[in-house]
Amino acid sequence: MALYSAAAAVLAGLERGEGGLKSLVYNSGFPHVRQLYALVSETLRYASVLEKLLDRAALLQAEKKLTPQLAKVLVYDLLFGKGLKCGGRWKALARRHRARLEAELARMKVRRKVSRSEDLLAPEKAVSAAASQVPRYIRVNTLKTCVDDVIEFFKRQGYAYLGKAASVEELKALSGKKFLLDPHLPELLVFPSQTDLHDNLLYTSGHIILQDKASCLPAFLLGPVAGSHVIDACAAPGNKTSHLAAILKNKGQIFAFDVDAKRMATMNTLLTRAGVTGCQLVQQDFLTVDPRDPKYSRVTHILLDPSCSGSGMVTRGPGEEAAPSAERLQALAGFQRRILSHALSFPALRRLVYSTCSLHQEENEDVVQAVLQEWGSAFRLVTAFPSWSCRGLAAFSGAESCLRASPAETLTHGFFVAVLERCREGAADPSSLPAAAKENPQPGKGAEPGAALKKTKKKK
Repeated sequence: MALYSAAAAVLAGLERGEGGLKSLVYNSGFPHVRQLYALVSETLRYASVLEKLLDRAALLQAEKKLTPQLAKVLVYDLLFGKGLKCGGRWKALARRHRARLEAELARMKVRRKVSRSEDLLAPEKAVSAAASQVPRYIRVNTLKTCVDDVIEFFKRQGYAYLGKAASVEELKALSGKKFLLDPHLPELLVFPSQTDLHDNLLYTSGHIILQDKASCLPAFLLGPVAGSHVIDACAAPGNKTSHLAAILKNKGQIFAFDVDAKRMATMNTLLTRAGVTGCQLVQQDFLTVDPRDPKYSRVTHILLDPSCSGSGMVTRGPGEEAAPSAERLQALAGFQRRILSHALSFPALRRLVYSTCSLHQEENEDVVQAVLQEWGSAFRLVTAFPSWSCRGLAAFSGAESCLRASPAETLTHGFFVAVLERCREGAADPSSLPAAAKENPQPGKGAEPGAALKKTKKKK
């Protein structure tokens, strides 16, 4: 059962935009990564077929305790894989519905006039066109090293450093063993798309974090100063949490929430490897947290990256998720409105970043507009990253203050970010970037010496 639980967790992480397929598999803690990668890849490849089967067989309605992600991996192995490898109640559950699932699969083949399951799939592509143009981004973990030291390390490994990119367009030309400094984010290095660094010493020691550029934007734009108290409301697997800790320089307090015990364990491993301190992991649904609890009386910054459709994620493996139904979008948007409004109710809150890895207006601009209307003049949108070209959809007046990302326009996963600040009577206009962030600092500037990296090099 551990294999299916791990696969379901990876699928959920992909939907929430917590990383690419390889990163989530390697960070899962599951001992047999190739077996896990193969199962998730094949489940993704059959995703559209599986979703139709689950819907037509009404499996999730019949089995309330079964998550959509776990249902997909179980049904994939039951109908398309090598058979279920688990015992216990999940195997019994899957077999109980086997006849109905097989009947729906047979009807699907008849409608499509095909005889093989593989023929139900769209023409297969190992990697989508969108994924092929998204570079490999690595965030330098300034808790352990600095940008200059990491650049020197890769140069000694035979990579050619081309300097700071002048524009996003320059990133498209990357190939072979060449890399650049990102033109927007000061601690982000950019490598060609298919670069695999999972076995690199810097990754395994926590000196670099494999994290898409769009996923780095929320913590960067929240930008709490050292000593701040911060909430990461939907934190697992922890990449954004470790980014917050690096911005805080491990000075202050982070409360990182997630309701799932296994995801919390994975996050604890990642944060420990990254050298994060001053972070309290809380296994609790953030919606049940009392904003008036004295423990959170000094929380001034909140990063909110809630569950979403994941429609902006560009998987680095085969297959693409089917488009979410209108009902699912409505349910997700309702949850997102509730959790955003709840986050704004923390009494000392000054700045909040709301982000999703969704392309849908329902989960993005519509959520922000509804909650701002609910709160009246208490909060306002800040123009996030003015130099960023891809802006929010014109769904309401001021929506251009929000930020969007996409493979075509920004060479990243699809993403949405909105920055909200509490209004103060007589206060000056809010800054477009947080006090702790500068748009174009020099590589390594302000970073602590790479002592930890140098120790690692000696050990090597």
